[in-house]
Amino acid sequence: MLILQAVNLLPGSLEGQDPRLSQFYAAPMQVNPALCGVFEGRYRGALNYRVLYPTLFSDRPFRTYSGSFEWRAKVVNRDYAGFGVAVQQDEAGVAGFERGSFMVGASFLKQLSGGRGASAEQYLVAGAQAGLLQHALQGDGLWFSSQYNRGENRVDRGLPSGEPISGTLRRVNPDLQAGLLWYAVFDENASVYAGAALHHILEPDVSLLDGDGVQLFRRWTAHGGGEIPFTKELSALPAVMVASQGPSLSATAGMNIRYANPYWRDLALRSGLWAHLSNQSAAIDPSPGLDALVFVAVFELERWNLGFSYDVTASSLRRSNYSRGAFEIALTYFHPAKERYQVRCPKY
Repeated sequence: MLILQAVNLLPGSLEGQDPRLSQFYAAPMQVNPALCGVFEGRYRGALNYRVLYPTLFSDRPFRTYSGSFEWRAKVVNRDYAGFGVAVQQDEAGVAGFERGSFMVGASFLKQLSGGRGASAEQYLVAGAQAGLLQHALQGDGLWFSSQYNRGENRVDRGLPSGEPISGTLRRVNPDLQAGLLWYAVFDENASVYAGAALHHILEPDVSLLDGDGVQLFRRWTAHGGGEIPFTKELSALPAVMVASQGPSLSATAGMNIRYANPYWRDLALRSGLWAHLSNQSAAIDPSPGLDALVFVAVFELERWNLGFSYDVTASSLRRSNYSRGAFEIALTYFHPAKERYQVRCPKY
């Protein structure tokens, strides 16, 4: 997803939106603060990398880097508290536009039902994150129409730009987000979950020039999914995530099919197809349209998950990028819990 919809460094003309990951289920702390601590194990680490439109911008494609680390502690009975740290970095285009965030999060997992005789183990989770959000632009990488030499048909950066821009423009703001999650685990391979989150509650000022006063829109996120067992080894993991931020609407939905071989190092394979929809041009047509089809393969081996995905562009942009959208890698590590009876969590 383009991190900027429009860049025109005049007052009131800067618009932005958050980056999107196709394997959103592999970056839980970026989706919902309430997903912090919702995993089976003692702690979890996740790394994500995405490169977007390398065909259009071969020298400087859009890149997203993301990472998180979480751990969980027992509070009382079967209630738990989760703690985590999440970082994300975006790089967009030859102008060197960057968006970075550093967030510290916490959650509380309250058991609603479970134990002997219960048909399902249910939890309600509340979570919040607080930290810093940074936007930056390499002003020296920009050129303007006043620097175009028509006689020589080239850009002459030695000519005055007429704009108050030089060096690196940077702004750092506090950021706050919160979310809720409910889930139920019925069996080892049967579960359901649903959650919602609000990001950028403070609506920070992201303008790069003093006095512009351009606020970043709040982002609402709703997501849900679960696991449907067919046999002991075979199951389906459908999921959906919808995000709304200002005029931008984004939705990703699909399913991974999981085949597990528990007799050899807990090996499991997932593969699936997902669809991403967005209102790419809200001013022209506010109704969402198909933006990309996402093909996914995930390998699970003991404590590790390694996922690969490829976005095939389905919008009109495919005529320019030959349908080559984005490539993404997700790596997750789970460390087993010390306690014998640990909290049960859904797969996602």
